[in-house]
Amino acid sequence: MNGSPDNSPDPQFDRIAVSELFCSRCGRAQPVRRHLLLVLPGGNKYEFRCSVCGQSVGSEDASSNDFDLLKP
Repeated sequence: MNGSPDNSPDPQFDRIAVSELFCSRCGRAQPVRRHLLLVLPGGNKYEFRCSVCGQSVGSEDASSNDFDLLKP
């Protein structure tokens, strides 16, 4: 395994961008679009929608420290 000696995950997998998810309406994996649902003090809630039919296919809770990348 390529993890560090303490079995923690590799830092390269800290953030994985979703590009396709299975859509039950289309019956196969389709490209998705990420839509902001809620802005919360502890982070934001996003929904993933099929880019073909628009059905919701998943969601994500992102912590507010995701915006640390924008700080100088």
